[in-house]
Amino acid sequence: MQPTGTECAPGPKSSMGAEGMGESKREVVAAAKRSPSRWAALAAVGLVAVLAWASWPALHMMERRWSSDPRYTHGYLVPLFALWLLWSRRDRLDPAGVRPSWWGLAWVMAGAALKYAGSYYYLGWFDMVSLLPSLVGVAMLVGGLSALRWAWPSIAFLVFMVPLPYRAEMVLGSPLQSLASATSTYALQTCGVSATAEGNVIVLDDTRINVVEACNGMGMMFMFLAFAAGVAAVSGRPMLDRALVVASSIPVALLANVVRITATGLLHVTMGGVVADAVYHDFAGWLMMPMALLMLGLEMRLLSLLLVEEAPREAPRIDLLGGTFVAPTTS
Repeated sequence: MQPTGTECAPGPKSSMGAEGMGESKREVVAAAKRSPSRWAALAAVGLVAVLAWASWPALHMMERRWSSDPRYTHGYLVPLFALWLLWSRRDRLDPAGVRPSWWGLAWVMAGAALKYAGSYYYLGWFDMVSLLPSLVGVAMLVGGLSALRWAWPSIAFLVFMVPLPYRAEMVLGSPLQSLASATSTYALQTCGVSATAEGNVIVLDDTRINVVEACNGMGMMFMFLAFAAGVAAVSGRPMLDRALVVASSIPVALLANVVRITATGLLHVTMGGVVADAVYHDFAGWLMMPMALLMLGLEMRLLSLLLVEEAPREAPRIDLLGGTFVAPTTS
């Protein structure tokens, strides 16, 4: 007798073959790589929220200076630009290299020490500036050096939202006031106007222009320095060009202030004090920033003409009996 039964025939192969299993494995690995970055993002948001809560008095102090002191009105724009800069550099962050570093605790402790010193000695500036090392610590705690390399330009730019301490303003204000008075007097004399300087007062024929503390150009210098640093951060120019742009922002801002005072003196002589005062207080202040930006644009154009990057030279190719020989290049 032959054994009865059915013979198992080979069924259809599963759709999950070797190739499907390989794709599934790659998806699992990719998800595993993405999950640390998601946890890091959540941790960063949580730590920044805690830091903002702890620094709320300092942030409120800065906001009051921005709203009451014309020299620091640009402070409202600094955090917004820092966030935009952080977003624009998101391609610099490698999720695979995000690893927490406990060195961030040292930076957080440094920020806490500055905050404690500011509270103990009643130095509000220490309390305000403590936010910067604390943010460095948060970046390192969340993502290590990879996150810090991505975020450091935005963190460094936040320094422009912190007002200078009162003593620093007093130290800088008097020399800048004297410089503005002397330079504007010389410019008026060069234009053929009879002008002399008596301290911080410019004496014309029948007019006296008082270069007060608010006209020393410090506010313009702070604002334009922040703008130049922002331009340097987003421009793709060489590092030397960026450094020159930031370094030259201070004399450019002071020159714009001198032009403002000189133009006021010329208007006093030619059109009278009513027109000069109206232009000086209502119109010239708005023109200072566009004028400084025009100077910055001319400077960047000049740098493009003077500092020309040498393109990499391609090695010459020589055909030798059907083969190709690449000649070595000399530097």
